[in-house]
Amino acid sequence: MALILVSLAFIPRPAPAPQAAKVEWLTIEEAYARNQKEPRKFLIDVYTDWCGWCKVMDRETFNDPKVADYINQKYYAVKLDAEGKNPIKLGTHTFKFVAQGNRGYQELAAILMNGQMSFPTVVFMDEKFLDKQQFQVIQAVPGFHKAGEFHQIITFFGDNYHKKQTPWEKYQKEIYPKSFTK
Repeated sequence: MALILVSLAFIPRPAPAPQAAKVEWLTIEEAYARNQKEPRKFLIDVYTDWCGWCKVMDRETFNDPKVADYINQKYYAVKLDAEGKNPIKLGTHTFKFVAQGNRGYQELAAILMNGQMSFPTVVFMDEKFLDKQQFQVIQAVPGFHKAGEFHQIITFFGDNYHKKQTPWEKYQKEIYPKSFTK
């Protein structure tokens, strides 16, 4: 019996599968603090607990290894509950929960989304984040997006094509296929 156990110890086993990349989610306060030392763009996933499409996006889009890896390289990724009741302190600003009817909303979510409260919405922000008392929102992108489509969006902003004034259609049809679909 001991011989069998010793023999089994030397049988080669397959290497464990590499862990799929997962998005390193931060609170807005953690991302803000990190950005003071190492500036980076922000990707803010604005969600609610009751939003079904938010859950689908978490499960399918943000769990895609290609999407997660790119987000971790280029952005501070933040989950922001649009109905979160805890105050958020960023620098000298404090953002509070605003009670409204049976629910209410987080003041910061409303500001970042320019009052257009639909979920999910991903808000892309510049490295400066909060400059001269104003948030540096690049773009708020509402709705559910599949992983492939979302990868195009995150690379468009992550690689600064928006600053080059590259039209989105040109990026989708010409630049993205040459850069990311090899």
